[in-house]
Amino acid sequence: MRTTLDLPDETFRQLKAQAALRGFKLKELVAQFIERGLADSAAPSRDELSRSRPPIPIARKADGSVTPALSNAQLYAILNEEDLAQLDRTND
Repeated sequence: MRTTLDLPDETFRQLKAQAALRGFKLKELVAQFIERGLADSAAPSRDELSRSRPPIPIARKADGSVTPALSNAQLYAILNEEDLAQLDRTND
């Protein structure tokens, strides 16, 4: 199948040089690179990999009680409260 590609001049020069060095036609080299890229993209994506990871471990206190999992918003709220309390103590 024929197609047209707009490539930066430097990329085209590098492709042409690589094709000549390897003894390929330009279209053969480009087809090889595309095939390799497609084969690499068949690997699992980051999203797929993150879904297969085990859950984050839950922290337990010495008495065996579980520390609840907090969202980022909840963590920021706690940190902001601590910062405000620290400012109040230094202003007194």
